[in-house]
Amino acid sequence: MNPTHGDAVIPHVVIVGGGFAGLWATRALATAPVRITLVDRHNHHLFQPLLYQVATAGLSAPDIAAPLRHILRKQRNVEVRLAEATAIDAPARRITLAEAADANPSHLDYDYLLLASGATHAYFGHDEWAAHAPGLKTLDDALTLRRRLLLAFERAEASDDPAERAAWLSFAVVGGGPTGVELAGTLAEIARHTLKHEFRNIDPAQARVRLLEAGPRVLASFPESLSAKARRQLERLGVEVVTGTPVSAIDGRGYVLGDGMPVPARTVVWAAGVAASPLGALLDAPRDRAGRVQVGADLSVPNHPEVFVAGDLASVQQDGRPVPGVAPAAKQMGAHVAHAVRARLAGQPAPAFRYRDFGNLATIGRMAAVVDVRGVRLSGVLAWWFWLIAHVFFLIGFRNRLIVLINWTWAYWSYQRHARIILGREAADEP
Repeated sequence: MNPTHGDAVIPHVVIVGGGFAGLWATRALATAPVRITLVDRHNHHLFQPLLYQVATAGLSAPDIAAPLRHILRKQRNVEVRLAEATAIDAPARRITLAEAADANPSHLDYDYLLLASGATHAYFGHDEWAAHAPGLKTLDDALTLRRRLLLAFERAEASDDPAERAAWLSFAVVGGGPTGVELAGTLAEIARHTLKHEFRNIDPAQARVRLLEAGPRVLASFPESLSAKARRQLERLGVEVVTGTPVSAIDGRGYVLGDGMPVPARTVVWAAGVAASPLGALLDAPRDRAGRVQVGADLSVPNHPEVFVAGDLASVQQDGRPVPGVAPAAKQMGAHVAHAVRARLAGQPAPAFRYRDFGNLATIGRMAAVVDVRGVRLSGVLAWWFWLIAHVFFLIGFRNRLIVLINWTWAYWSYQRHARIILGREAADEP
């Protein structure tokens, strides 16, 4: 039963997912006459656009993440639950939770439900590749990838076999979107600058970094002119860009491009595809090929107007094109759901969602980036400064912004990356 305030029952809003969509919805309901339960498997909000910086040892995990309880400590109408949603009974307006602290599942009844659990990796029917080509969606992913990258240089240093050493110094990033471009560019900088003079038996600058894109160009969501400039900037950093040929096989020894021969590479990173969170399958609602829930104009689920879906889990069309799965879109969706809930509480129809596209940003390396913002197209140094300011501005918390600025200033002048620590008990057993 919902608690009451006087003679009125306080509506209960359950929000699953503490990412951009879920957190923005929660904050936008701060003054609404509702009580909110925010459910997430992790205890933190993650600034995912900078996750690759943790994977490549440029930033530490706390630099781009903050505890949800701390972020929402002053919002009195919110309760945070560390749990995973495992079932949804939409007709009964109830979800089932699995909580780490309790072996028995619990239940939450809701008046309004927002599903914003994000996306996971998609290997296009080759899930067996996941063991050999990790993706990058969570802090756990980033720390795993960092360990693999740093261990590759250590294994090369210890090897006496030239072929094996070359395989350890061969890195491949699959997928030419923003994440792939950022990872490949940063890897090249680490090999050629950060690790300079630190090894005795290998020259890290001889590492081979390849960016593999099945389509005709990298950064396909950008204008063709900026895509071409991004490719040139990557190549100047020492990245070998391969386009127009898909990866056909990946194992512990390397990969195969198309119908070609196997390429020895002990470190392959997956940045090629995403699939919606499995949570969408728990709803009796239509989904697209990527598993995203096809929602109505107000982001509610057909036949269940009290259930909303936002962020990477939502399939939204606007002007004949899909709304992109980027942080600004997720934030706008979250804020819109809060507006829709307020409208419903007031007995008014929920408005239609309208995405405001502020443009695309992608960094490539030190003083190299591309920007496409409302017709203004930049590349190189100016674009890099624009990218840096935008990302620091949107970090949550003054401490995060200050620490990131200090770390990036140090990295700019020294090429050093302060978080080059190999973590994990299983580090010695990495393939």
